[in-house]
Amino acid sequence: MRRKLSGLAVGIAFTCLACVSSGKGLSGDDKDKLKQLTLDALPQGVAPLSIDFENSVHILGVRTEPEVAKPGTDIHVTIYWRADDALKEGWQLFTHVVDEVEDRPIGNLDNSGPLRQVRDDQAVFTLDRWERGKVMVDDVSFHVPDDVKGATIKFLAGVWRRDGAGARLHVLSGPNDDNRAIVANLKTGLATSAPGEVKPPASDVPVMVVNKLAGDKIVVDGKGNDKAWEGAVSTGAFVDVGTGKPNTSFPVNGTAKVTFDDTNLYAFLEVKTSEFYQGFIDAKAQPKDFTAAGQPKLWTKDTVELMIDPDGDGDNRDYFEIQINPQNKLFKSHFETRQMPNGGENGPFGHEDWDSQIKSAVSVRKDGDNKGYDVEVAIPWAAFAKGRQGVMPKGGESWRFNFYAMKENSGVSWSPILGKGNFHFAPRFGRIVFGKAEPVPSPAPSASPSASAAPSTSAAKVRPPKQDRPVPLKPH
Repeated sequence: MRRKLSGLAVGIAFTCLACVSSGKGLSGDDKDKLKQLTLDALPQGVAPLSIDFENSVHILGVRTEPEVAKPGTDIHVTIYWRADDALKEGWQLFTHVVDEVEDRPIGNLDNSGPLRQVRDDQAVFTLDRWERGKVMVDDVSFHVPDDVKGATIKFLAGVWRRDGAGARLHVLSGPNDDNRAIVANLKTGLATSAPGEVKPPASDVPVMVVNKLAGDKIVVDGKGNDKAWEGAVSTGAFVDVGTGKPNTSFPVNGTAKVTFDDTNLYAFLEVKTSEFYQGFIDAKAQPKDFTAAGQPKLWTKDTVELMIDPDGDGDNRDYFEIQINPQNKLFKSHFETRQMPNGGENGPFGHEDWDSQIKSAVSVRKDGDNKGYDVEVAIPWAAFAKGRQGVMPKGGESWRFNFYAMKENSGVSWSPILGKGNFHFAPRFGRIVFGKAEPVPSPAPSASPSASAAPSTSAAKVRPPKQDRPVPLKPH
């Protein structure tokens, strides 16, 4: 259902006499239409927002009617934009609607509403036709599907162009998800989980309950032979990142174990691969292989990767990335939102100055059928102070994690992404639930996890999706 333009009368009336638009290249009728959508200032009563797209365009506010998006109802969202700098031809608006359950897309409103009018398959009121400094009224309508599952639905808006591989303007500040401004989170009226309940999403990311060490100590030497590891829970063999099926083609595989004590989070990753890169000397010798902040781009060769979202909601806010390669080289960073901040081709990627206080060690296995490398790491709870207290999680608390074994910017994972995004897509991270201290049981004889999940060594290697870094301007 489209909302009639007259529904905007209250918001426009007090400034309509001053509404002026440049409207270059438009017919007289289109100029008049654009004039009706142009204000001098943000109307009173509009919920303010401050979202900056590359210092060129801002979202100033939003109005939603009604404020509860019940399944089967119609929702009207009015976004108030301002162009602060001239843009080249072709830039236009987009809006996506997603269900909170796994960020499931449920709507595309690119061509909804008067400001997004399309003629001959082309947007009419592209941003180069807006008058700088004026407020543009962007009114879109959406019918909420009957099969919505989440307690909220999210409206995401941004600026893109069809040519140039569907480039997006980057969000420099303000709430966003992959350069899509979060303009509204509307409750659906559906029931949510009980307080403290750990409820996996409908698509079931893996869940692992890890126990606190009951007195045994871990020496971080890369060997993983401390008694404490004997009872630690394992992820099992990593899977194809795109399909979630067992890895049969990618030339690397891995497993991970996790445990913790009052001071540290511990992880032990076992990677099976017949050969790996042993370079990364220093930034001066290999400048293209290092970030602007001086860290090695480990994802371009061989590495393990840990993604950690401490608040457990999978919203890609205040999460952490750690990579360790066979030389025990380290890349680490803290991200405010998904892959942001981002400095371009050489970064910095996120806050690379994050003081992780990590202690790591690596052992290389060169002989027999079990070639590869093992990574042991201790991460102090204090390292996760951003957005938390930097203390050990309480019993029953759930964090979001993912583990990857990577080669040449691709990899296998504990929790598959399933085509939802790249390796930074937190809604597809698995869940780790922190339990109580338990004594280490005597281990039962079993085959090595990595040996039971050996990748194919055939010449025809099928690569899973790329990590996609540095972050390009992506299709909207």
